[in-house]
Amino acid sequence: MDDKDIANQTPVRDQLSLNRTQLANERTVLAYVRTSLLLAATGVTLLKFYPTKAWSIPISWIFICLGVAVLFVGLARFRRLSAELQKQFLND
Repeated sequence: MDDKDIANQTPVRDQLSLNRTQLANERTVLAYVRTSLLLAATGVTLLKFYPTKAWSIPISWIFICLGVAVLFVGLARFRRLSAELQKQFLND
């Protein structure tokens, strides 16, 4: 079933509600991506500017790993909510 079939079967109010929720989900995943880039860039910056400090290497890798983890969590949440929205919308 494509988007045109879905749009023809639902009231306009419900379609607009779904569109708003999908757009909010996209904004949220972009915030996760932005946060993960910030964390990873912080780790790389610490490695670049403080390579000889003993504390900088583990802290840098912690930031980099946190950035990757935040990215995966954000993408997983995005996919889960997108699938749930499609499932609920098609069941109505």
